[in-house]
Amino acid sequence: MTLTPVSHATSESRGEGRWLLRFEVHVPNAYEAVWPALTTADGLRGWLAAADVLERRLGGAVTLRWLNTGTTVSGHVTAWDVERVVEYTVTEHGRIRFHLEAVGTDSTVIRFLNERAGSAEDRLDCLAGWHHHFELLESALQGHPADWSRWTDARWAELRASYGSFSRT
Repeated sequence: MTLTPVSHATSESRGEGRWLLRFEVHVPNAYEAVWPALTTADGLRGWLAAADVLERRLGGAVTLRWLNTGTTVSGHVTAWDVERVVEYTVTEHGRIRFHLEAVGTDSTVIRFLNERAGSAEDRLDCLAGWHHHFELLESALQGHPADWSRWTDARWAELRASYGSFSRT
């Protein structure tokens, strides 16, 4: 199965040093397959981060450790609507929200929001980072989870350059 290219995100300023990043990702998988990739330790490890702590309920604790950079963030599950919405609010990355919408029986749209603090440069870094992670998610959903031991920042750098020249706000 061919992967669908991830479209560039949009972002908007939310005041001094605050940003709202938005992605709309279409995946050729039923939402029942997508939900575990966003809400279980095994699923998250395949494309995003190790979930060292993940209490799968509203108010539950969460600690994510990025296996490509070593960054660790902690926080709480701030929205939980089974098979539809999950939101983690964590240090450094702010509010991370995934909203799933079924398209027929075999496709899903993921509407993603990341509300966070940071400079304009941080915004571009995060746009590139999330974009790359969503590419990894699509690959993981096709049975090819990320091999973090082989990860390099080459794809991130390519995306970062594209967001720097194609900065939609």
